[in-house]
Amino acid sequence: MNSYNKIFRQLVKGAYQGKLQDTIEEIKESSPHNHKRLDLLLNPDNLPPVIHLEECPTCKSPEPSPCEVSCLFSAVKRDASGQVIVSPEACVGCASCLESCHSGLLVDRKDFIPLFEMLSSRKYPVYAMIAPAFVGQFSPDVTPGKLRAAFKQIGFYGMLEVALFADILTLKEALEFDRFILEDKDFMLTSCCCPIWVAMIRKIHDKLVPHVSPSVSPMVACGRSIKHLHPEAKTVFIGPCIAKKAEAKEKDLIDAVDFVLTFEETALIFEAAKIDPVKLEEDERDHSSRTGRIYARTGGVSQAVSDTIERLNSDRQIPLRAEQGNGIRECKKLLEEIQNGEVRANFLEGMGCPGGCVGGPKRIIEVDKGAENVNNYGNQAIYMTSVDNPFVLELLQRLGYPTIESLLEKEDSMFTRVL
Repeated sequence: MNSYNKIFRQLVKGAYQGKLQDTIEEIKESSPHNHKRLDLLLNPDNLPPVIHLEECPTCKSPEPSPCEVSCLFSAVKRDASGQVIVSPEACVGCASCLESCHSGLLVDRKDFIPLFEMLSSRKYPVYAMIAPAFVGQFSPDVTPGKLRAAFKQIGFYGMLEVALFADILTLKEALEFDRFILEDKDFMLTSCCCPIWVAMIRKIHDKLVPHVSPSVSPMVACGRSIKHLHPEAKTVFIGPCIAKKAEAKEKDLIDAVDFVLTFEETALIFEAAKIDPVKLEEDERDHSSRTGRIYARTGGVSQAVSDTIERLNSDRQIPLRAEQGNGIRECKKLLEEIQNGEVRANFLEGMGCPGGCVGGPKRIIEVDKGAENVNNYGNQAIYMTSVDNPFVLELLQRLGYPTIESLLEKEDSMFTRVL
């Protein structure tokens, strides 16, 4: 474990022991080398999702370093003095550079300290928004109800499953597909879920933008919905993804999510606060359908939209034919083929991590186990699609959408994004 992560662990432990300020002073006194790392952890605002701490032998070479080569978005670059830096504007948090870095001098931004201060102040109701990939991450015995209880114990007002808002986005993209895919040559790219996939389209293959569904991600839909119903609320997304830290800071989305935690960070917080979710009482409020729950694995969005289209329009003549990009390399290849006119499907889904969100860089369990858990949780849902889910329809009405069709009709929709 590098010194940055060690200091982070010390801060989390000190915070939940009521000794945060003492811990900060101890870290400062232990070594001048720690001062920069401490400052980055205490003041994460305006930092990119990935941070370069200092020079390393590999980075001093005139040849491109592994982290530079690995970055598809040219976010890892050299400044005027030849020092490797990470561009806040270009970094999307795909984590390819972290996987390529062997020095431990590339790290992910941590939002914990300002979040802890907010939770401690009790000035605002703070909601945890848990990603669909959460199932089994904190132990096979941690049910959604136990996890909700654990979040309340560390100061959150409540926990919502983002899968419920994946249900809403499924409805929206199904309606868009049904309305706009009218001939065999027509095709649509989903914009749900993965910010890496969306960034690849916007930054590298922008000619394909007209084919992208104008939808926000389920994370953004969840955050905006909470703040629409509770304007004073603060929102925290919790998942396996570093790229969500970049998405939450994008200028047109910044109103939705205040902080982002990873599963790894959350597990450390539970440990420091001496909370074992397995031992807690159930706090059950599961309202998502199967279609929203399976978003967390590759192919889940395609299957969800296909099943929903069948429920909305069973007489449709052109069925949904899906193709997926599984991981950055496959996404890149798929987008290049589409831009070159090699279109084999009419619904294209991309996931920046192999396996989907369950393969995110800050997951706790293995990808295959995560996908299995997600599928099992989906099959346990009372409602198979969002069309059948009365909680989705009730929520839409509370948000000002009297019918399913009004998801496409409102000009100021909180679920729409113009790329």
